[in-house]
Amino acid sequence: MHIDYIKLINFRNYGMLDMEFSKNFNILYGDNAQGKTNILESIFICASGRSHRTSRDMELIKMGEDSYYIRLDVEKESGKKEIEVSYKQEEKKRVRINGVQEPKIGSLMGNLNTVMFSPEDLMIIKQGPSERRRFIDITISQLRPSYFFDLQQYNKVLVQRNTLLKSMQNNRRLVDTLDVWNRNLAGVGARIVKVRNEFIEKLSEYSEKSHRKLTNGEEKLTIKYSPSIKADSLNDVQNVEESFIKLMEISVKKEMEKCTTLYGPQRDDYDICLDGLSLKMFGSQGQQRTAVLSVKLAEIEIMKEDTGEAPVLLLDDVMSELDQNRQEYLINNLKSVQTFITCTDKDFFSKKSGKELSFYHVVSGCVLKE
Repeated sequence: MHIDYIKLINFRNYGMLDMEFSKNFNILYGDNAQGKTNILESIFICASGRSHRTSRDMELIKMGEDSYYIRLDVEKESGKKEIEVSYKQEEKKRVRINGVQEPKIGSLMGNLNTVMFSPEDLMIIKQGPSERRRFIDITISQLRPSYFFDLQQYNKVLVQRNTLLKSMQNNRRLVDTLDVWNRNLAGVGARIVKVRNEFIEKLSEYSEKSHRKLTNGEEKLTIKYSPSIKADSLNDVQNVEESFIKLMEISVKKEMEKCTTLYGPQRDDYDICLDGLSLKMFGSQGQQRTAVLSVKLAEIEIMKEDTGEAPVLLLDDVMSELDQNRQEYLINNLKSVQTFITCTDKDFFSKKSGKELSFYHVVSGCVLKE
């Protein structure tokens, strides 16, 4: 899988951009705040339906304009895909695949698989559970579009149930209607928990292999899923669903007091550990960075295995965050993976021989291919 071509209109600081890319390494270099990351962001949007930097589409529109447009031409083993994403103020985001208007943003899932590695990802371990959930949700959604739709449905039901809990403070008779929402929430939530559990098990296995190579076998990395729903078997949807319903039933008084749902996938977390100890609590900064790198490499391998094709890798200004050994390892292990790298200094890459590198100088929203 690789991207052949990109077109941007009024996206971030680009009025108009037309570019063709190499199937191998694409090095976007230049000073800060010139628009390098914006190109990676547009690619990520075409894969996941959202930006990795903001939830507001208005922020993506070039100043003084009222809309943006992105087009990617993607080459896959199954054929070519033309992906278009556009947004206009006061309207919904629009998606077209091979010229056909799609009814939902979720239709993007599976047409282009990407792995994004940015400085913010280096904080996955230190940040709160919501950021860790976001990371796995984006990855799983690309591989399982049905998971993306389950997440959307779950969040809708969750909002409705929380609204009901708030209303019950003034009208206790509404308690009789809670059972319907409990079952709706538990049914969708159980499927989410099962898929997350299976994915984290595989992510732990592949991350451990990557980390063993990065550290010469000196440390063992594991990832432990911490769902808020305790069930006998997380891979048994019915068992998880029944456990979820029981939790909601016994905690209803406390939920009414707090006007919120206290259990479910929205409360899940997972812990990245070295030799059984939590990296969040006991890991050095260097260990945390190496662990996240291992996780990202594992993500690539899982996508390869699941789809039969390597995803597109987006490295946004992370090379400077890694020591020379990690930089070398990363570059040397990206065989057959189309990679986009942003950086301020191209010297590290210019010295590489035997690598198919294409350089693009980014200056104030203009891109010059060398």
